[in-house]
Amino acid sequence: MPMAQAATDSLRSRGRAPAGGLVVAPAAGASPHPSLRCVRGDHPEPGPGSFAAADALAAVVASQVSPVDEVWVLLSGGTTSLIGAPEPGLSADDLIRIYSLLLGSGLDITAMNRIRKRFSRWGGGKLARALAPARVRVYIVSDVIGDDLASIGSGPLVPDPTTAAEVRDLLQRADLWSRLPESARVLVASAEAGKTAETPKPGDQAFASVTLELIVSNRLALEAAAGRAAELGLAPEVVETPIAGEASATGASVAAKLLYNCARKSEPQPSCTIWGGETTVTLGRDTPGLGGRSQELALAAARVLDGAPEGTALLAAGTDGRDGPTDAAGAIVDGSTWSAIARSGRDPTRDLATHDAYHALDAAGVLLRPGLTGTNVMDIVIGVCGLEKRERDSDGRGR
Repeated sequence: MPMAQAATDSLRSRGRAPAGGLVVAPAAGASPHPSLRCVRGDHPEPGPGSFAAADALAAVVASQVSPVDEVWVLLSGGTTSLIGAPEPGLSADDLIRIYSLLLGSGLDITAMNRIRKRFSRWGGGKLARALAPARVRVYIVSDVIGDDLASIGSGPLVPDPTTAAEVRDLLQRADLWSRLPESARVLVASAEAGKTAETPKPGDQAFASVTLELIVSNRLALEAAAGRAAELGLAPEVVETPIAGEASATGASVAAKLLYNCARKSEPQPSCTIWGGETTVTLGRDTPGLGGRSQELALAAARVLDGAPEGTALLAAGTDGRDGPTDAAGAIVDGSTWSAIARSGRDPTRDLATHDAYHALDAAGVLLRPGLTGTNVMDIVIGVCGLEKRERDSDGRGR
């Protein structure tokens, strides 16, 4: 929604207006222009809203776009699910099953989207094929490490470099091939055998009039966080290497790094260490827990931080304001969090092992619930040390 507002504002400043279009967002909101219809998609897994959004997109393409038009596509992470709808031959339940398996597979977002675009109606360049030969400008907000344009939102306007044979290999190596719905295996095998068309590949005429521009990435969020930290009197360090891999292992690693930084700090100024990227969580087939990758990272960090001095704390959160299928973006943990969970009657060790970070962190009162932010540039982790407890003025401001 903020991207659509910015686009209409830009046009208005030039005396122009959009002739029509569609905004698909994870929450309902007022349209930034009368010609733009707004619909709500589902996230992080597709559902009825996503299927309706995919149909609405088809209607816009068919009824509002002519070969001589210029089309602006404002693309962000989350698109894979927000307009997620099945390819012909798959049912809605099949697609939901595929997405659910992938979300618990431990695969990173790039690998997941190589697979998901194969089964989705608009992924893998299929939207570009539908819009051709209109001129298309794509403005992209990245939610993937390395900013691979073919992965962001499953690349609806980018050539798909992955073949059906490579998709099968990815699924087999992740032990998912036999767990897919039969219809999905048939779809891949048919394309692999040349019986049905492949996704649009590099050199396809569908992309002849498409231009792509990356406008926001995780790096911008990290730089903004560092700038704000400096304004608040914290000495910031942005870690260059993105966080990736299993969330629990990453949480332990970043917490250990934070404690090391705190131990070697000699100056009195409080400091701030900032990481960005995206981790994964590998679920067992019968895992009962609830949470997301940032919450699991935070819970694992809390175990390492247990007993750390006051003034040491760590935040882990998704920049979109929602982590996994929960109402929380992540959590803020410190040296007291692990024991607070235990005092609540829960077993934090078991909660971590069963991926039940949400309930553990909620019991300690440390979940972060900012609401949807309107953007998605992966996750951010911020560790601080040397903070003094602030007294409060009568009006509630710190001093």
